[in-house]
Amino acid sequence: MSGRLSGKTAVVIGAAQGIGAAVVERFIEEGAFVTVGDINERLGHTFVDRFGASAAQFKRADVSSEEDVKQLVTFAGKYNGRLDILVQNAGIYPLGDIGSLPKARWDEVFAVNLTGTFLATKACLPLMRAQGSGRMIFTSSITGPRVVNPGHSAYAATKAGINGFIKAAAIEFASDGITVNGVEPGNILTEGVIAGRSAAYIAAMKESIPVGRFGTPRDIANAILFLASDEASFITGTTILVDGGQTLPESKDFHVGA
Repeated sequence: MSGRLSGKTAVVIGAAQGIGAAVVERFIEEGAFVTVGDINERLGHTFVDRFGASAAQFKRADVSSEEDVKQLVTFAGKYNGRLDILVQNAGIYPLGDIGSLPKARWDEVFAVNLTGTFLATKACLPLMRAQGSGRMIFTSSITGPRVVNPGHSAYAATKAGINGFIKAAAIEFASDGITVNGVEPGNILTEGVIAGRSAAYIAAMKESIPVGRFGTPRDIANAILFLASDEASFITGTTILVDGGQTLPESKDFHVGA
């Protein structure tokens, strides 16, 4: 690999599997030391053990807990006194139509997806400001900012909120040398999707993608790697759409000659 993150220190939250795990792998391949934060302690330790103590470390953290996030960032900062990159990827996406969705469930989605983004940002800000540089990258979605299906009201609202938060944070932190960006994944075949959706639903999802395949966690990780690198130093307050063209068609029948 090219060593694009050589000597950098990163925190990746929501990283024991799926997109977050792929981000950790790409960062380590490019020379970063990564602190992995995740609510699943067993998976987290097992995942980090693959890389060894010279490349990664794990700390359990619930992103919706301010104290947990503060402790995670303090733990990460002890590695070399710096924090160059934050990736907040933790998120939940339960289904529930608006009329029957319990308020407690709505609050839980907001606590993890949107409040967690705020808490992670706030915790990392002092270190990044002190060193005069940093990259903050958040996993948003095409769901909410661009498209939506029935049953995704809470998830869509939080992801649209993340996009707004990215813009606000980017302009607040611009003079500190900190960039703030995000990625909007389309249909990515992760463990969570496979476990939580029916085979028929997954097949229909695939049919909606013009390039003819699902995205992989590594597809998203590559976009996040770019935003974390020096190559993206003049990019802030925006998102990269990574969806295989899913949001392009005007109708379901998008094939040429149909």
